[in-house]
Amino acid sequence: MSVNGKSWRPTADIETLKKRAQYLADVRLFFAERGVWEVETPILSTAAPTAPYLDSFTTDYIPIGTQTKQRHYLQTSPEFAMKRLLAADSGSIYQIARVFRNGEQGKLHSSEFTMLEWYRPGLNLHQLIDEVNGLLQHVFQFAAVMRLSYRGVFEFFFKLNVLTCSDDQIKHCARARINSLPDEFETDRDGWLALLISYVVEPKLASLNCPLFIYDFPASQAQLAKIKYDQQGNAVADRFELYIGGVEIANGYNELLDADELRQRFEQDNQQRKQQDKPVIPLDEDLLAAMQVGLPECSGVAIGFDRLLMLALDKQKISQVQSFGFE
Repeated sequence: MSVNGKSWRPTADIETLKKRAQYLADVRLFFAERGVWEVETPILSTAAPTAPYLDSFTTDYIPIGTQTKQRHYLQTSPEFAMKRLLAADSGSIYQIARVFRNGEQGKLHSSEFTMLEWYRPGLNLHQLIDEVNGLLQHVFQFAAVMRLSYRGVFEFFFKLNVLTCSDDQIKHCARARINSLPDEFETDRDGWLALLISYVVEPKLASLNCPLFIYDFPASQAQLAKIKYDQQGNAVADRFELYIGGVEIANGYNELLDADELRQRFEQDNQQRKQQDKPVIPLDEDLLAAMQVGLPECSGVAIGFDRLLMLALDKQKISQVQSFGFE
C-alpha cells in the first residue's frame, strides 16, 4: 500500500532485518573474543576527508542566541576520530558507524550506509588480511580468500607491468578494452587504471567463487597508507582492497604515521579539488596534532557492512538489507 504514490514499508523484509541483527551480534562477539573493544565517535566534524572522489554532506551549527553559522560535515568514515583514540593509547578498537557520502546512489551505493571499521596496533597488513578472512569465514560463511598483488592483476588481465609501463601504454590499453569511452575522453594515469578495474577486472572477478584481496597498489593511490618497496624495488602503497563477487567490499591500510606527509597529501587533494571545481575542505588539525604526538604502528580496515550483507544474503541491491533505503 502506498500514500501519495510512496510506500511506507521497509525496503528489507523483516526476516532479513532479523538476520542483520544477528550478524551485528556475531560481529561484536568476534571482536570481543579478540580483545578489540567497541567505540563511538562523533558523526559531525568541522573537518572532513579531502579526497577528490568523496563529497561530504554539510550542515550549519548556529549557537543559540547568535546568527553565526559554523559549517560542519557528516562523516564519510569514522577514521579520523578513531585515529585520535589510537594516539591516546586506546589499543585495538572497532566501530559500527553510520556514514554519509553525498551523491552516491544505485544498487551498490547509498548516500547513508553502515561501515565496520577497525584498527589493530602491532599487526602488519597481511596479518590484518588474515583477520578479515577470519571474519568472513566464521561470521559470514564465505570461502577462504585468495590474494593477488595489483601488479599481478594487471599482468594477468592486460599483460602489463603496471608499475613500470608508460602512461600512454595504460591509456592505449583502456581505449582498446573499453569500447564505450568517447573519443574525446581524457583522464590521468590513475583515472585510466580505475576505468580498467571497473570495466574489465571487476566483471571478471564476479565469476570467482571466493573473496579476493588485491594488495600493493601503485604509490600514487596510497591515500592514507604507508609507501613501501616491493621485491623488485618499485614504490607501492601498503594497502589492500577486498572484492567478493566482483564487488569492492573493503579498503585496508598499513597506516601512515607521518603527520607532515599526511598534511602534504591533504593539501595535494585540495589542489585537485580546486582543479575539478570542487570546494576546498578544511584540514583536520586535531588528527594532525594527534599524529604529531604519535600514532602507533597499526593497520586498519573499513568494510561496507551493507554490501557485505547483500552478498552474504544473496540480495541484488543494498536497500534490500537496509530498513529503509536512501532512495
